[in-house]
Amino acid sequence: MVALIPGSFDPITLGHVNIIERAAKMSDKVYVAVMNNDSAKHSSVLSSKTYLFDMETRRELACLSVAHIPNVEVISSSGMLIDLFDELSADVIIKGIRGSADLEYEMIHAKWNKEHNKRLETLFLPADESLMSVSSTRVRELLRDGKYDDLHGILAEGAIEYLKEGR
Repeated sequence: MVALIPGSFDPITLGHVNIIERAAKMSDKVYVAVMNNDSAKHSSVLSSKTYLFDMETRRELACLSVAHIPNVEVISSSGMLIDLFDELSADVIIKGIRGSADLEYEMIHAKWNKEHNKRLETLFLPADESLMSVSSTRVRELLRDGKYDDLHGILAEGAIEYLKEGR
């Protein structure tokens, strides 16, 4: 099975890494796709995001965070997820869910994706209970305040070092 885990990953957290590790155990190959969320262009129900990090930095942070997982490849794409799914010959999209708000949001995306690519299936994995409160939003707040020491247990150590070096 080829799994595709898309996200903005601004930045990738240990919560994301946990989902990726679990997906890798179920899959022959996992693509982690760093993407831009431009959903508002396609549906009034969905929103687009603004980012703290550019796509290349987000991709590098993801690479550093999942380097220990042999069947995972990090890519970046500025295209549409429904097209990338076919380009990679993926079998499933995997999304992590922390709670009902995440589920509701991701269900809207899954429905839209399925309507526009009949082959596309989405699998939801619940977040590990110990990582339920981890969010990229919190990480961005800590980074804005220069609180790098508070990132331990939220970001991979390699990612923290990369950010401390100001890359």
